Amino acid sequence: MDTASMGAHADVRTAPRALATEAVHAGRDDLARQGLHAPPIDLSTTYPSYDSRGEAARIDAFAATGTEPDGPPVYGRLGNPTVARFETALARLEGTEAAVAFASGMAALSAVLLVRASMGLRHVVAVRPLYGCSDHLLTAGLLGSEVTWTDPAGIAEALRADTGLVIVESPANPTLAEVDLRAVAHACGSVPLLVDNTFATPVLQRPAEQGARLVLHSATKYLGGHGDVLAGVLACDEEFAGRLRQVRFATGGVLHPLAGYLLLRGLSTLPVRVRAASANAAELARRLAADPRVAHVHYPRVGGAMVSFEIHGDPHEVIGGVRLITPAVSLGSVDTLIQHPASISHRIVDADDRRGAGVSDRLLRMSVGLEDVEDLWSDLDQALSFRGAGNCANNHNSPALADAQLPLRR
Repeated sequence: MDTASMGAHADVRTAPRALATEAVHAGRDDLARQGLHAPPIDLSTTYPSYDSRGEAARIDAFAATGTEPDGPPVYGRLGNPTVARFETALARLEGTEAAVAFASGMAALSAVLLVRASMGLRHVVAVRPLYGCSDHLLTAGLLGSEVTWTDPAGIAEALRADTGLVIVESPANPTLAEVDLRAVAHACGSVPLLVDNTFATPVLQRPAEQGARLVLHSATKYLGGHGDVLAGVLACDEEFAGRLRQVRFATGGVLHPLAGYLLLRGLSTLPVRVRAASANAAELARRLAADPRVAHVHYPRVGGAMVSFEIHGDPHEVIGGVRLITPAVSLGSVDTLIQHPASISHRIVDADDRRGAGVSDRLLRMSVGLEDVEDLWSDLDQALSFRGAGNCANNHNSPALADAQLPLRR
């Protein structure tokens, strides 16, 4: 039985290691001692125990603090050795004490809100834009939370006695707007700051080093990296991790072991994938910024593989015109995806709120993959000139549009 990996700190380093090294080895340090090279997948839902008194004591300890039970696993909803390996690795990459994995990014965010609500802290301060479903979860009050939307400069003033959380996403989905995380963390005072780090990944920034207490990932995206796993994870201190584990156990938002295995495997190539895709994205952003068919290009200072751009013509024509690039929701895969946020990822956000956050109706969001950049540009170029049936009257190349070229916006 693979029990050595059950604790978030089961494998202990003796010296600091570079991010690329951690990506390959974190969560796997005990394998050689077990005579293994590849991490095993433990699909068990339950585990035998002949010491019911000891089992009771371990369950009591978990109920009190959320600390992972010592010794062999108990039940799949309490924890799983394969998932624990991924949690260990992600915590290492983000530079936190612990990480807690969930069945999706939204399940992870929901758990945070439930933790704070259980303490009577239902008020949330948030900065737009956020991922559309995160925005909806807060605005609709589906978990009993109340949200105050503000800009980064207004965070301190928006705090109340019952504020339990401040949420920002940087770079933000889908405009790639960035905030000064250190300044935001200072403005939060004692209120925990949650930073959605899905777009940047720990390869490009580590929010915990800048004062964030919680770092959220939709692990479905870059951490998995191949479009074949649905997951979420929070990197945080051990105290908060204990509360998150209790909510995960009570609500059942657990990550399947196979997903944990795929995520651990994805982490091993994360630095290589992010850097290669980022180089492609930066080049495409440069070309788009020089194209008269494009009004604005959004590309973050921190870099990354996401590019958003507003066009003069009909964005739906571009979606219908791509051939190599896949028109699909989600992001962070090895292949390039493009979508129209106002129609899909942010459709659930009120239209005025959406536009007020910079998500215009002409904005396209592109997750750049690992294809050859010349092939990607060729596909984008023809898609920007695409004419769908019945839309020939829409002239993308009129003199007025050609004269409206704007520079790359960072």
